[in-house]
Amino acid sequence: MVKGNYVNAILESKKVATIRLGIVKPKYDELIVHGGGRPVAKVAIESVEYKKVRELTDEDAKLDGFKTKDELIEELRRLYGYISPDDYVTIIKFKVIRKLTDLQPVDHYLGLQVGDVARLGLRYLPKELSNEDKEILIDLTRTNSIRKTAINIFGDLNKRRIVRRLLRKVLNELVRRGIISVSGEGVGSN
Repeated sequence: MVKGNYVNAILESKKVATIRLGIVKPKYDELIVHGGGRPVAKVAIESVEYKKVRELTDEDAKLDGFKTKDELIEELRRLYGYISPDDYVTIIKFKVIRKLTDLQPVDHYLGLQVGDVARLGLRYLPKELSNEDKEILIDLTRTNSIRKTAINIFGDLNKRRIVRRLLRKVLNELVRRGIISVSGEGVGSN
């Protein structure tokens, strides 16, 4: 999650890193960036580096969208409180691989991977999902495969239609609520 004022900088590739206090180990190679209460981009992590605060440079600050190291440290202190020069920070460098601000209806899942649709559904629609829906979506976040999820959840490859139907339902609801936007009409129904 990023503050709303960083969204444009990320989308314009002016902010190509995030610096977090402590040792952070991302779980995935690709992440969905959320800002202003909605998903804005999918990014690929290019590198993860650990430094002490005193080792940060102006170049590190610029990667994170700041003009100077001092400006960056001031923002870190505002976010985290007291920071020692010996505290570790994690520098996560990334590149935008897909903007989620205006998706194209190129296929049933708007060009998103099924695992991404599942993560968005779990994050933004938890009250609208049944326990079975959640179980399916959680499995999709792990497998990123309709086939594997059908086998894992139902023990039957022929139950893929249930998984597909849920994905379309989730996408349509995300679009209806304005959480993601699409050029043209809604999500495909095949």
